[in-house]
Amino acid sequence: MLILTCSSKLQLLEGVLRKGLPETLLVCGAVMHINRGNPAQHEVVVDSWPEFKAVLTRPRKEVVTDNRDYYANLHAAFYREEDACRTLLENKDAVDWDKAFHLQGLQDGLYQAVKVMAEARRVHLEPYFYQAMLHPDAATLCQTRLRSDPLHLGTLSPSHAPLLNDTWPTGGNARSLRYLRSLIDDFPNACLLDEEGQPVAWCLSDAVGCMTHSYALPKYRGKGHMKTVFQALSRKLHAKDFALYGGVLPENQNSKRLLISLGFHLLPWTKYVLVFTPNHLK
Repeated sequence: MLILTCSSKLQLLEGVLRKGLPETLLVCGAVMHINRGNPAQHEVVVDSWPEFKAVLTRPRKEVVTDNRDYYANLHAAFYREEDACRTLLENKDAVDWDKAFHLQGLQDGLYQAVKVMAEARRVHLEPYFYQAMLHPDAATLCQTRLRSDPLHLGTLSPSHAPLLNDTWPTGGNARSLRYLRSLIDDFPNACLLDEEGQPVAWCLSDAVGCMTHSYALPKYRGKGHMKTVFQALSRKLHAKDFALYGGVLPENQNSKRLLISLGFHLLPWTKYVLVFTPNHLK
């Protein structure tokens, strides 16, 4: 395995991953952030170079200091050959299976491979399955006129993180609060604010360039506010040349309808979010 640190190699990798879109969405988004200031302090691991068969993005080892913090310990994987990916993920220098972490990917073989690895290591696996969605023409979406009256468009601040944490089904703890604050600090987001400056609807993006953690307070639903938020965030991401994509729980028909109304297409892949917690840390 190799850790790519050379900027020219990382730029070349980004170009290759772009040509592989949409299957490479997650790792491409991570590499793009790395090449644009690297706010999350991630790095890229490949099985070989320049003819790679598997790519893994992960935080630098000094970034994740809490062994139980799987929120911050985000890995993303893409492979051309499943065996190469399996070998890379089993390499102790590539993945520290003694720490809690979460792994994201779009390929079915990835889930099957890591499930076997987790069972062999007696590591608890909590899988989440999302329907992947992508907007095929970001420029069109970004040309739409934004309407926010009587609310006003804004950007989330770290002081808003407790509200986001309280309304996030998989949050509600100190680690998730810290993670949400890092997303607000490091990556584009958009929200609608009421007259007192409090967010009533929002959407974030993350270290793999994914639109995520969207939510509207109950009394503000069904009024088109989330459409405005998605459009506002789309403009920010498109300005940085990111693809517009996200994941929706299969049973969340309202979110699917909203995204489809904005022009998003359902992709033929599941977006896997796989959370691993070693039994000795549970």
